[in-house]
Amino acid sequence: MPSPEPALRFGVHSGQQYETYDALLTLWRRAEDLGYDWCSLFDHLRPPMGGPDGPCFEGTTLLSALTAQTGRIRGALMVAPVAWRHPAMLAALAATIDHVGAGRVEIGIGVGGADLAHEQYGIAQPDRAERLEMLEETAAVLRGLWSGEEFSYAGKHFRITRGHLRPAPVQPRLPLVVGGASPPVLRVVARHGDVWNSLLTDPDRYRRRVEQLDRECARAGRDRAEIRVSMTFRALLVDDPAELPGRLDRLRAVFPPDSPVWPEYLVFGTPEQCVEALLPYRELGVTDFVLGARPPVDWDSVTLFAERVIPHLRPASTPA
Repeated sequence: MPSPEPALRFGVHSGQQYETYDALLTLWRRAEDLGYDWCSLFDHLRPPMGGPDGPCFEGTTLLSALTAQTGRIRGALMVAPVAWRHPAMLAALAATIDHVGAGRVEIGIGVGGADLAHEQYGIAQPDRAERLEMLEETAAVLRGLWSGEEFSYAGKHFRITRGHLRPAPVQPRLPLVVGGASPPVLRVVARHGDVWNSLLTDPDRYRRRVEQLDRECARAGRDRAEIRVSMTFRALLVDDPAELPGRLDRLRAVFPPDSPVWPEYLVFGTPEQCVEALLPYRELGVTDFVLGARPPVDWDSVTLFAERVIPHLRPASTPA
């Protein structure tokens, strides 16, 4: 069985917009060697980033392969749009991958967003209000089927009649990640989630989100301490500040000024500046810091974060 979770975790969000499987496996194994706690994929079929013909592996099968070929690091799917699959199918996929990875999988769900698959493949996307309903129902079905017990459910969108899922996941409570930051999503987090994940925003706005989650947990009768708080961000790190202009120029050559990646950057600077930028979020209760490292992989930043950022934050994560 996996060892107890540390108070703080550090991960790499690799995504899967790569041309080869070996490139992804190299990143996951390197992250494991560097001491990261987890790596994660997303669940897009045709993500807008990369253009209409960009590469993108399928998330669940890739997660199974990568967890099979790593030994310690946890693997996560962040996050599965609830309209992609019936929740019983997602429950079975997750349980299977949890066995492949010997209890190292975490599965995320969310309402879903922009994906060129809706246009290219003709996959229907219900409106947001309907997807929010499906989010609540999906979480309930996953929890019920992962229990290993007979489970029935009658919702507006999904129905389970004396359902069974065997074998159940290896983990007695397979961690359910819920992604998003709107009040309806936070209600689902409070009722069902083990991990709440959202993207970087400024500390004041993040504080308001955390306070909203606190209120939703109180309404749900849930101990807020049971929920890990996960934030995904990017960082361009340099050992020598003199390197920064050249590194930024290379980044601008990859991402145009209007690219959605730019707001995800926490810092452009040294590891010490990154530590200072992350401390307010640690004080706000973030427990899982997830460094975005989609291609082209910035190996310098991935390495500097592991070697010179994590050690300055990790001591406070050591259980008493």
